[in-house]
Amino acid sequence: MIKNISTDKAPAAIGPYSQGIIAGDFLYASGQIPIIPETGEIAQGDIKVQAKQALENVGALLKEAGVDYSAVVKTTCFLADMDDFAAFNMIYAEYFKGTEPARSCVAVKTLPRNVLCEVEVIAYLK
Repeated sequence: MIKNISTDKAPAAIGPYSQGIIAGDFLYASGQIPIIPETGEIAQGDIKVQAKQALENVGALLKEAGVDYSAVVKTTCFLADMDDFAAFNMIYAEYFKGTEPARSCVAVKTLPRNVLCEVEVIAYLK
């Protein structure tokens, strides 16, 4: 069974895609950028501020699916500047304590709305 997942506690999709899809025992969450859901504005500040907001948005999708960060088995992280890698990791580690998922982290030329980071996750729902 495939089911869309959606919450107003995370930013609405800004294109033709879902916030997340539950397929079988897994949640596939679309990449989350540091948009403040209540205002639709980008969280202003450095990579730490933006990483925190992006990960809070991820958390809202996880909660809507009935799980938390400990259920995440894989993340893909996109950075606008690899010089932000260490600072991003500091914030990331606050959310994945003791249950570090597999991860890819890449630098990209540009992210939507010129943000500094984007995080997508796959979580196991059982």
